[in-house]
Amino acid sequence: MNQLQNFSKGFIKENPVFTLFLGLCPTLGVTTSAFNGLGMGLATTFVLLMSNIVVSLVKSFIPDKVRIPSFIVIIASFVTIVELTMQAYLPSLFDQLGLFIPLIVVNCLVLGRAEAFASKNNFLSSAIDGLGMGLGFAFALTLLGGVREVLGSGSIFGLKFIQGDGMIIFVLAPGAFIALGYLIVLIKKLQKA
Repeated sequence: MNQLQNFSKGFIKENPVFTLFLGLCPTLGVTTSAFNGLGMGLATTFVLLMSNIVVSLVKSFIPDKVRIPSFIVIIASFVTIVELTMQAYLPSLFDQLGLFIPLIVVNCLVLGRAEAFASKNNFLSSAIDGLGMGLGFAFALTLLGGVREVLGSGSIFGLKFIQGDGMIIFVLAPGAFIALGYLIVLIKKLQKA
């Protein structure tokens, strides 16, 4: 039961975007569509899961003085894997996400989970935490991207269902802040209910 709670807290109680407000740079920057949000969310989930696993396995071998730099090197290794894989197999998504893929290295969500959780817990708990927080992040980015895409261009995952354009502000930078603000209010109300 405890492992299930670790997994689900990334979706509900400690959602990285809607509750903890972590990783807002890629959240606001890439969520012009549901597909971009999903792609960035899954890339971050992979990095978070794998870095949590490796940190939990090597934590006893890393001296305290170089703990954070070591975690960054571990995270950067997995970001490089994601970046090269995406560039080779999903070039259109890679072109859309651009600079935000390498910035996963400095995403406070990934480093924060490595420091706060994986470095203090076992392999299984760290993997479950990484997967839960990562999928919660992916859910938030996909939801925000979906809302912006529906309102901004009248489509979802690129499938047009409204003739003409939507409210263009939602595909622009201010629309990210507006949509995120309303989603946070809605989720806070649902959490209280």
